[in-house]
Amino acid sequence: MTRDRLAFEPRVAAASLSGASDAAWAKAAIPHVGAAFLGGLAVDESTREAAREMVQTRDREEFLPADPFAFADQQLDMLADAPLVAGVNVRSSSLAPLERIAEICADRGAICEINAHCRQAEMCETGAGQALLSDPDRLAEQVEAAAQAGPNVSVKVRTEVDGLDLPAIARQVETAGADMIHVDAMDSEGVVAQIVAATDLFVIANNGVRDRETVREYLAYGADAVSVGRPSDRPAVLTRVREATEAWFEADETATGEATQ
Repeated sequence: MTRDRLAFEPRVAAASLSGASDAAWAKAAIPHVGAAFLGGLAVDESTREAAREMVQTRDREEFLPADPFAFADQQLDMLADAPLVAGVNVRSSSLAPLERIAEICADRGAICEINAHCRQAEMCETGAGQALLSDPDRLAEQVEAAAQAGPNVSVKVRTEVDGLDLPAIARQVETAGADMIHVDAMDSEGVVAQIVAATDLFVIANNGVRDRETVREYLAYGADAVSVGRPSDRPAVLTRVREATEAWFEADETATGEATQ
Protein backbone atom coordinates (compact mmCIF):
# COMPACT_ATOMS: atom_id res chain seq x y z
CA MET A 1 0.00 0.00 0.00
CA THR A 2 1.07 3.59 -0.57
CA ARG A 3 1.18 4.42 3.12
CA ASP A 4 3.52 1.51 3.89
CA ARG A 5 5.86 2.47 1.07
CA LEU A 6 6.14 6.03 2.34
CA ALA A 7 6.73 5.25 6.01
CA PHE A 8 9.71 6.96 7.62
CA GLU A 9 11.27 6.35 11.01
CA PRO A 10 10.69 7.72 13.52
CA ARG A 11 7.15 8.55 12.42
CA VAL A 12 7.63 12.21 13.32
CA ALA A 13 8.05 15.04 10.82
CA ALA A 14 9.28 18.55 11.40
CA ALA A 15 6.73 20.80 9.71
CA SER A 16 7.56 23.85 7.64
CA LEU A 17 7.52 27.30 9.21
CA SER A 18 7.81 29.99 6.57
CA GLY A 19 11.22 31.60 6.58
CA ALA A 20 12.56 29.37 9.35
CA SER A 21 12.54 25.84 7.95
CA ASP A 22 15.81 25.40 6.11
CA ALA A 23 18.39 22.62 5.95
CA ALA A 24 20.12 23.74 9.15
CA TRP A 25 16.78 23.64 10.98
CA ALA A 26 16.10 20.14 9.64
CA LYS A 27 19.53 18.85 10.66
CA ALA A 28 19.01 20.19 14.18
CA ALA A 29 15.90 18.02 14.49
CA ILE A 30 17.87 14.81 13.94
CA PRO A 31 17.54 12.21 15.53
CA HIS A 32 14.03 13.07 16.66
CA VAL A 33 12.37 13.14 13.23
CA GLY A 34 12.20 10.88 10.21
CA ALA A 35 11.13 13.64 7.82
CA ALA A 36 11.40 17.41 7.51
CA PHE A 37 9.44 19.75 5.25
CA LEU A 38 11.37 22.86 4.27
CA GLY A 39 9.59 26.05 3.30
CA GLY A 40 7.11 27.32 2.69
CA LEU A 41 8.71 28.50 -0.50
CA ALA A 42 6.88 30.85 -2.85
CA VAL A 43 8.00 30.02 -6.37
CA ASP A 44 6.15 32.21 -8.86
CA GLU A 45 6.02 35.98 -9.06
CA SER A 46 2.53 36.41 -7.63
CA THR A 47 3.23 34.29 -4.54
CA ARG A 48 6.66 35.90 -4.11
CA GLU A 49 5.03 39.33 -4.17
CA ALA A 50 2.50 38.11 -1.60
CA ALA A 51 5.38 36.89 0.56
CA ARG A 52 7.08 40.27 0.30
CA GLU A 53 3.86 41.98 1.38
CA MET A 54 3.52 39.60 4.34
CA VAL A 55 7.04 40.46 5.48
CA GLN A 56 6.27 44.17 5.30
CA THR A 57 2.79 44.19 6.81
CA ARG A 58 2.78 41.19 9.15
CA ASP A 59 6.38 41.15 10.32
CA ARG A 60 6.69 37.57 9.09
CA GLU A 61 9.79 35.65 8.15
CA GLU A 62 9.77 34.44 4.55
CA PHE A 63 12.26 32.76 2.25
CA LEU A 64 12.74 35.26 -0.57
CA PRO A 65 15.94 34.21 -2.36
CA ALA A 66 16.68 35.76 -5.74
CA ASP A 67 16.30 32.31 -7.29
CA PRO A 68 13.89 30.03 -5.37
CA PHE A 69 14.80 27.05 -7.55
CA ALA A 70 18.53 27.33 -6.86
CA PHE A 71 17.66 27.82 -3.20
CA ALA A 72 15.59 24.62 -3.09
CA ASP A 73 18.33 22.69 -4.87
CA GLN A 74 20.99 24.02 -2.49
CA GLN A 75 18.97 23.26 0.64
CA LEU A 76 18.14 19.73 -0.48
CA ASP A 77 21.78 19.16 -1.41
CA MET A 78 22.72 20.04 2.16
CA LEU A 79 20.43 17.22 3.32
CA ALA A 80 21.62 14.64 0.79
CA ASP A 81 23.38 12.53 3.42
CA ALA A 82 21.07 13.32 6.33
CA PRO A 83 19.19 10.35 7.86
CA LEU A 84 15.74 11.75 7.11
CA VAL A 85 13.27 12.19 4.28
CA ALA A 86 13.31 15.77 3.04
CA GLY A 87 10.42 17.66 1.53
CA VAL A 88 9.78 21.16 0.19
CA ASN A 89 6.51 22.91 0.99
CA VAL A 90 5.63 24.95 -2.10
CA ARG A 91 3.25 27.84 -2.71
CA SER A 92 2.43 28.57 -6.34
CA SER A 93 -0.44 30.04 -8.30
CA SER A 94 0.81 28.65 -11.62
CA LEU A 95 1.88 25.26 -12.87
CA ALA A 96 5.23 25.78 -14.59
CA PRO A 97 7.17 26.92 -11.49
CA LEU A 98 5.57 24.13 -9.46
CA GLU A 99 6.65 21.59 -12.07
CA ARG A 100 10.19 22.95 -11.91
CA ILE A 101 10.36 22.58 -8.13
CA ALA A 102 8.85 19.10 -8.42
CA GLU A 103 11.62 18.11 -10.82
CA ILE A 104 14.22 19.31 -8.32
CA CYS A 105 12.52 17.27 -5.60
CA ALA A 106 12.44 14.22 -7.85
CA ASP A 107 16.15 14.55 -8.62
CA ARG A 108 16.92 14.75 -4.90
CA GLY A 109 14.55 12.02 -3.77
CA ALA A 110 12.55 14.62 -1.84
CA ILE A 111 8.81 15.07 -1.33
CA CYS A 112 7.12 17.95 -3.14
CA GLU A 113 4.45 19.27 -0.78
CA ILE A 114 1.79 21.52 -2.26
CA ASN A 115 0.71 24.19 0.18
CA ALA A 116 -3.09 24.35 0.40
CA HIS A 117 -2.68 25.57 3.94
CA CYS A 118 -1.40 29.17 4.13
CA ARG A 119 -4.34 31.33 5.21
CA GLN A 120 -2.85 34.83 4.91
CA ALA A 121 -5.07 36.98 2.71
CA GLU A 122 -2.17 38.13 0.55
CA MET A 123 -1.33 34.55 -0.40
CA CYS A 124 -4.92 33.43 -0.83
CA GLU A 125 -5.58 36.33 -3.21
CA THR A 126 -3.07 34.80 -5.60
CA GLY A 127 -5.07 31.57 -5.66
CA ALA A 128 -2.43 29.69 -3.67
CA GLY A 129 -2.46 28.37 -0.12
CA GLN A 130 -5.82 27.82 1.53
CA ALA A 131 -7.62 29.23 -1.53
CA LEU A 132 -6.91 25.92 -3.27
CA LEU A 133 -9.22 24.14 -0.83
CA SER A 134 -12.12 26.15 -2.21
CA ASP A 135 -11.14 25.14 -5.74
CA PRO A 136 -10.27 21.43 -5.50
CA ASP A 137 -10.11 21.06 -9.27
CA ARG A 138 -7.21 23.54 -9.37
CA LEU A 139 -5.61 21.77 -6.42
CA ALA A 140 -5.89 18.45 -8.25
CA GLU A 141 -4.38 20.08 -11.33
CA GLN A 142 -1.38 21.17 -9.25
CA VAL A 143 -1.04 17.69 -7.77
CA GLU A 144 -1.14 16.09 -11.21
CA ALA A 145 1.49 18.50 -12.56
CA ALA A 146 3.80 17.86 -9.64
CA ALA A 147 3.31 14.09 -9.71
CA GLN A 148 4.13 13.91 -13.42
CA ALA A 149 7.55 15.37 -12.63
CA GLY A 150 8.31 12.26 -10.59
CA PRO A 151 8.52 12.99 -6.84
CA ASN A 152 6.29 11.73 -4.10
CA VAL A 153 3.64 14.42 -3.65
CA SER A 154 2.14 15.61 -0.38
CA VAL A 155 -0.67 18.13 0.08
CA LYS A 156 -0.80 20.19 3.25
CA VAL A 157 -4.36 21.15 4.23
CA ARG A 158 -6.25 22.66 7.13
CA THR A 159 -9.66 21.79 8.53
CA GLU A 160 -11.35 24.97 9.73
CA VAL A 161 -12.51 26.27 6.35
CA ASP A 162 -16.33 26.57 6.39
CA GLY A 163 -18.13 24.00 4.29
CA LEU A 164 -14.98 22.02 3.57
CA ASP A 165 -15.31 18.32 2.71
CA LEU A 166 -11.73 17.25 3.34
CA PRO A 167 -12.30 13.51 2.79
CA ALA A 168 -13.71 14.28 -0.66
CA ILE A 169 -10.78 16.59 -1.42
CA ALA A 170 -8.40 13.90 -0.20
CA ARG A 171 -9.94 11.37 -2.58
CA GLN A 172 -9.64 13.84 -5.44
CA VAL A 173 -5.98 14.63 -4.85
CA GLU A 174 -5.23 10.93 -4.42
CA THR A 175 -6.77 10.26 -7.83
CA ALA A 176 -4.66 13.11 -9.23
CA GLY A 177 -1.47 11.46 -8.00
CA ALA A 178 -0.87 12.54 -4.41
CA ASP A 179 0.88 10.10 -2.08
CA MET A 180 0.50 11.94 1.23
CA ILE A 181 -1.80 14.37 2.95
CA HIS A 182 -0.53 16.55 5.78
CA VAL A 183 -3.53 17.56 7.88
CA ASP A 184 -3.52 20.58 10.17
CA ALA A 185 -6.45 19.34 12.23
CA MET A 186 -7.02 22.48 14.33
CA ASP A 187 -10.01 21.57 16.54
CA SER A 188 -11.35 18.91 14.17
CA GLU A 189 -9.10 15.97 14.98
CA GLY A 190 -11.74 13.45 13.94
CA VAL A 191 -11.29 14.49 10.30
CA VAL A 192 -8.06 12.50 10.39
CA ALA A 193 -10.05 9.28 10.84
CA GLN A 194 -12.39 10.24 8.01
CA ILE A 195 -9.48 10.78 5.62
CA VAL A 196 -7.84 7.53 6.68
CA ALA A 197 -11.10 5.69 5.97
CA ALA A 198 -11.62 7.44 2.63
CA THR A 199 -8.17 7.03 1.05
CA ASP A 200 -4.92 5.08 0.92
CA LEU A 201 -2.92 8.28 1.35
CA PHE A 202 -0.13 8.37 3.93
CA VAL A 203 -1.62 10.67 6.58
CA ILE A 204 0.50 13.03 8.65
CA ALA A 205 -1.44 14.72 11.45
CA ASN A 206 -0.47 18.17 12.69
CA ASN A 207 -1.54 20.83 15.19
CA GLY A 208 -0.78 20.92 18.88
CA VAL A 209 1.51 17.87 18.77
CA ARG A 210 3.55 18.32 21.93
CA ASP A 211 3.42 15.23 24.14
CA ARG A 212 2.20 11.67 24.68
CA GLU A 213 -1.47 12.61 24.87
CA THR A 214 -1.57 14.60 21.64
CA VAL A 215 0.46 11.97 19.79
CA ARG A 216 -1.81 9.14 20.93
CA GLU A 217 -4.95 11.06 19.98
CA TYR A 218 -3.87 11.48 16.36
CA LEU A 219 -2.45 7.98 16.01
CA ALA A 220 -5.61 6.50 17.49
CA TYR A 221 -7.51 8.18 14.66
CA GLY A 222 -5.33 6.23 12.23
CA ALA A 223 -2.66 8.76 11.28
CA ASP A 224 0.51 7.18 9.91
CA ALA A 225 2.73 9.87 11.43
CA VAL A 226 2.57 13.17 13.27
CA SER A 227 4.34 16.45 12.66
CA VAL A 228 5.59 19.20 14.94
CA GLY A 229 5.33 22.80 13.79
CA ARG A 230 6.18 25.78 15.99
CA PRO A 231 8.18 23.89 18.63
CA SER A 232 10.15 21.97 15.99
CA ASP A 233 13.29 23.75 17.18
CA ARG A 234 12.79 22.59 20.78
CA PRO A 235 14.59 19.28 21.47
CA ALA A 236 12.60 18.61 24.63
CA VAL A 237 9.31 18.66 22.70
CA LEU A 238 10.72 16.59 19.85
CA THR A 239 12.05 14.01 22.31
CA ARG A 240 8.64 13.60 23.96
CA VAL A 241 6.89 13.29 20.61
CA ARG A 242 9.41 10.79 19.23
CA GLU A 243 9.26 8.61 22.34
CA ALA A 244 5.46 8.63 22.35
CA THR A 245 5.29 7.82 18.64
CA GLU A 246 7.81 4.98 18.89
CA ALA A 247 5.98 3.53 21.90
CA TRP A 248 2.67 3.61 20.02
CA PHE A 249 3.95 1.75 16.98
CA GLU A 250 5.95 -0.74 19.05
CA ALA A 251 2.81 -1.58 21.00
CA ASP A 252 0.84 -1.86 17.76
CA GLU A 253 3.40 -4.26 16.26
CA THR A 254 3.34 -6.35 19.43
CA ALA A 255 -0.45 -6.54 19.41
CA THR A 256 -0.48 -7.47 15.71
CA GLY A 257 2.10 -10.20 16.27
CA GLU A 258 0.17 -11.69 19.17
CA ALA A 259 -3.06 -11.64 17.17
CA THR A 260 -1.49 -13.66 14.35
CA GLN A 261 -0.02 -16.34 16.61
